This record gives sequence, structure tokens and C-alpha cells, in this order.
Amino acid sequence: MQDQYIHKGMRKQLVKEITKKGIQDKRVLAAIGHIPRHYFFDSALISHAYQDKAFPIGEGQTISQPYTVAFQTTLLDVQPGDKILEVGTGSGYQCCVLMALGAKVYTIEYNKKLYLRAKKLLPKMGFRPQFFLGDGSKGIPGFAPFDKIIVTAGAPSVPQSLLQQLNENGRLIIPVGNAQQQKMLRLIKIGNQVQEEVFSTFKFVPLVGENGW
Repeated sequence: MQDQYIHKGMRKQLVKEITKKGIQDKRVLAAIGHIPRHYFFDSALISHAYQDKAFPIGEGQTISQPYTVAFQTTLLDVQPGDKILEVGTGSGYQCCVLMALGAKVYTIEYNKKLYLRAKKLLPKMGFRPQFFLGDGSKGIPGFAPFDKIIVTAGAPSVPQSLLQQLNENGRLIIPVGNAQQQKMLRLIKIGNQVQEEVFSTFKFVPLVGENGW
């Protein structure tokens, strides 16, 4: 795996593009600029790596659009040392961005092939999250509570199991809607109450599992 000058230049252009689209968090932009996204692509597809678009990675899944990754990460407000649950490892790209920001990440993937691929790739890149294979829609109760939870697939509703696994003042970022489109939600747990904010419309692959589709 090589990260050459041309790749770094392409990342700079990508950062400029998502900045123009409204991403202003300098730490998030720096993380996007740091992660070699082309490592997640076959060599024949490198030209697609730094376009601001989602791209198929097999198994009916995609590597998320960089803008979407940056948007969710900004809403999550990652702080160094945060204990974060990522529901939907996928390619592992979002996980790398979280870890580049100093988070301790517990990432769970439903699809075994994607799980094994990410588990092999990320340590080669210097990232060693806690990997889990299973139904992320139920969270990982044995390792809760989490400071923050990010869901990278579209859910029909907010799983109560994930809210229950949040720390006090913890936040959950999750796209909720139908199979065609979802609204991005930010939920903050305050005592017995949950403060909900609704943001832009996105299109994610469906969340699978007991609390998914």
C-alpha cells in the first residue's frame, strides 16, 4: 500500500470540495485529509477514490460519500478518548476517521465478508479498533455504555437498545426513514429525556438486524 504525492493532492482537492459543501470543522477536515481513501479500493478503481460520492464495495454495500462521513462525524462531535460504538463497519473508512480524531472505537458489522476484510485492512493502516461480527442494530450491551454511537445504515426507527447503551449526555447519530431516503437525526440523552434534532436528507443502505429492515 502506497500513499503517494498524487494521492495526497487528490485528498486536498476532496477536502476543498466538502468544505464548499458546508463542512467547517477543521479537525474533521484534517481527518478526511489524512486517511488514504484509495486503500479501500481495488487498484483499477483508484480514480474513484477521491470523488465525493459513495461507491460499491460488494455484498450490496457501499463506502460512504466523504461528505456524508464528514457530516455525521461533525454531528457526533468526537473528542479525544471518546468511547464510540460504530454500527456498520462496512469498508472501515468511517472507523478510521473516528480513530484519527482520537476516539476508542467499537465497530460491529453484520456481513462476515466485510467484517473480515476490514479486520485485515485497518491494522495495516495503523488503526486497531475493537471489531465485532453481529447484529449492530442491538448494539453491544456487554461493552456499554458508550459516549457516542454512530449508525452508518438507514433505520426504520431509532432502536431503543442503542439509546439505552448511551452514557449520560451521550449522543446518537442515525439516519431514519424508508428504504429510499432518510433524515439524519442527532439524539442527546439527558437524564430520562432524549433531545432530538433533525438534519438533511440522505440515502443509506438499509440497516439489517432485529431492529432494522
